[in-house]
Amino acid sequence: MSPMNRRRALQLLAALGTTGLVAGCGSEDESAPTDNGTPVKIGLVAPTTGGLKPIGTEIINGFKLFLDLNDQRLGGHPVNLITADEGETAKSGQAAVDGLLKQGVLALTGVVSSTVMIGIRDLVEQARVPLVGSNASPAALQSVVYIWRTSYVLNEPGEAMGSYLRQQFPRGGRIAMIAPENVGSRDVIEGFRAGFGADDPRIADPVVWTDATTEPGNDTYTADITRALNRNPTAVFCFFTGPSAVQFIKQLRRAGYRGAVYAPGFLTEGTVLSESREADAEGIMTALNYSADLNNTANREFASAYRRIYNSSPTTYAMASYDAAQVLDSAIRLAGPTPTAQEVNLAMGKVGQIDSPRGPWQFNQSRTPQQRWYLRKVDRDGELLSNVLVNELATLG
Repeated sequence: MSPMNRRRALQLLAALGTTGLVAGCGSEDESAPTDNGTPVKIGLVAPTTGGLKPIGTEIINGFKLFLDLNDQRLGGHPVNLITADEGETAKSGQAAVDGLLKQGVLALTGVVSSTVMIGIRDLVEQARVPLVGSNASPAALQSVVYIWRTSYVLNEPGEAMGSYLRQQFPRGGRIAMIAPENVGSRDVIEGFRAGFGADDPRIADPVVWTDATTEPGNDTYTADITRALNRNPTAVFCFFTGPSAVQFIKQLRRAGYRGAVYAPGFLTEGTVLSESREADAEGIMTALNYSADLNNTANREFASAYRRIYNSSPTTYAMASYDAAQVLDSAIRLAGPTPTAQEVNLAMGKVGQIDSPRGPWQFNQSRTPQQRWYLRKVDRDGELLSNVLVNELATLG
């Protein structure tokens, strides 16, 4: 964690009762200098309505948590955080970004939908204002100068799981691949094929593409699931998030399938587990760049504070947004006392290794993280159903 204002941290954490974090801050030094930078505006783009709203909430919470623990400052400057609803289309995303740019933001962050990220690409590049994206990261987003991402490239979770299953999955078995027909799904499936081996007969069946709605009904996936199960697969590999994940898991089990399910971690992330029946979700295996039970100092501090403030376990969405704030904190500080958007963007390449709850990572040449990926299993953790860490899968990026 970057240096925080000790007085504010002690006040906040004392109110929360987070004794472990207070000890980590050390004793208060009344004579310690405080930052007196000029205020800066940061624009946060996230869905605050529609089917992707739960993910948007996590994105907002993660960024605000960093500000709460750092006296509402980034790089020594007081922050005015302005949130805009990205919606679910390129047009709505463009309107959100355009509105923030007109308010003179120093930098942008957030963005959940890959469709929105592709739609705002040229607008951000032409404005020359850095965007530290904390979720959407389609593989097609290349040759950018002002767009950085603290999440992943969407082919990576598929590749990590594919490489694992290539070694573990029984010969003679068959995997059915099911996903909504959109940009993100195609990246995930291509990554899975690359990791598993594109010509491997165990994944030879064509992908079953489903409706791409983010607010599905009780029967949205029934026909497609039946079509996939008619092939008598040994296992299912899928890619769904949020409400779509809840409905897919429910409808898959209702169709009578009780076999193995593998997926990127978004299938069981956030509110999905609390909205799914234990019998439906238990045993699902996922690949993700984060698990709330990772045992490192940064995660113990982050997860403890997140649980106490928001009364829930943090997700990869919240973690990546928290890291986006960490990155901006370092870059704004490096940019000097009166930073411009262009100076902050240049400084982004100099922030070096991030001490993240996911484990240390750093930006690669494509402005995305070089990071570890983890295997998780849905299991009971005390009273709650959780994504329990199994082991490390690979380092990608």
